[in-house]
Amino acid sequence: MMIRAVLSFLVLLGAVSSVFAAGKKGEKEREDRKYIPKTGKRVPQMMHRGWGDQLIWAQTYEEALYWARKAGKPLMVIFHLDECKHSQALKKVFADNQKIQKTLDEDFIVLNLVYETTDKHLSPDGQYVPRIIFVDPSMTVRADIAGRYSNRLYAYEPQDENLLLENMDKAKKLLKDEL
Repeated sequence: MMIRAVLSFLVLLGAVSSVFAAGKKGEKEREDRKYIPKTGKRVPQMMHRGWGDQLIWAQTYEEALYWARKAGKPLMVIFHLDECKHSQALKKVFADNQKIQKTLDEDFIVLNLVYETTDKHLSPDGQYVPRIIFVDPSMTVRADIAGRYSNRLYAYEPQDENLLLENMDKAKKLLKDEL
């Protein structure tokens, strides 16, 4: 009788711990999920280049300026290179950060470039990667929205994701205040 009670207790204990483990796993899976827009999952475009496959990416700088002006949203331009380890590290953090992805989807026009444009305003302190430049709908490059490095004003590193979010908020706020 005592053995049966102990075995019943062990079975109950195993069942309870598996329920708790499944709950923890579910929480982890929810955290690991990629951002899905309110409108539902989108077919990934080739233009995302790993920076956010559920975002709608402009194909050219000219197209991005047109969309920004038409939608009244700021433009974020990301300069990077596929073979650059710094670009790859920033891309991973950028694509995995749900707040960045959501904010970009709802409030920005986005463009990522693996080549330089002819617009010299997009390289106010030189041509390096990765760098992120904000442009408002009036087509003004926001040179006042910079990262934390004095020798590369528009560079961001993986640990700068909170600063990038702050600068995204600043771009949105300036848009409301100035336009």
